[in-house]
Amino acid sequence: MKILQTFFILVVLISCRQDKVYPYPCLDGDCHAIFQIDPRVSDTYQDENDYHHITYKGLNYFTIMGELDELHPSYVINKIPLIEVNYDSDYWIAFDTISFRVPIYSVLSWYTNGDYNNLIPIGNIEITLTDLAMLHPPLNIAGYQINKHFCWECPYAPTLIGTYSKYNYTPRQQFLLNPRMIGDTLKVMTQTTFNTDTGKRVVIDEEFNIIID
Repeated sequence: MKILQTFFILVVLISCRQDKVYPYPCLDGDCHAIFQIDPRVSDTYQDENDYHHITYKGLNYFTIMGELDELHPSYVINKIPLIEVNYDSDYWIAFDTISFRVPIYSVLSWYTNGDYNNLIPIGNIEITLTDLAMLHPPLNIAGYQINKHFCWECPYAPTLIGTYSKYNYTPRQQFLLNPRMIGDTLKVMTQTTFNTDTGKRVVIDEEFNIIID
């Protein structure tokens, strides 16, 4: 009899259990992610075909910056919003040869002043590194590499593709520019995830078509 009563109570409790209701991720009920090329970093404009043009002015970078909608308090932990942006591109750079100069100094060097801290070089030596492609995998201009031992079948593999900005509403990411890119067209992709924890989630993808002038 007691077993039946216990079973009945358990059935009643289970039937009365309610699933937790999660609110919509964004505070205003609609999630938005606005991205643009930072004009303070690069000379840029958008043509009639929606291609973004960036003027090359030497080895540097351009910046993709964003403004994200605020999350519902349920998805903010200790004032940290559970939000992230993944940046990626379709442009890879393979390094072949790199040359650079470093100053050389005499044992009894001259100094720029009397504090004996600022040495005056007596010349330069040029260092050249060759066959870098054999030693280092190609570099994605978003700032990551995929080596030959990369585990494509591993469940965590997607988290290693691209670069991330997390836990802020104004993300920024720099992308490399170099002389070989002049005249090329490339794509930059952003994927914004509103709420990276349990509950409702909104994912917004955006793509930039960019020409380097």
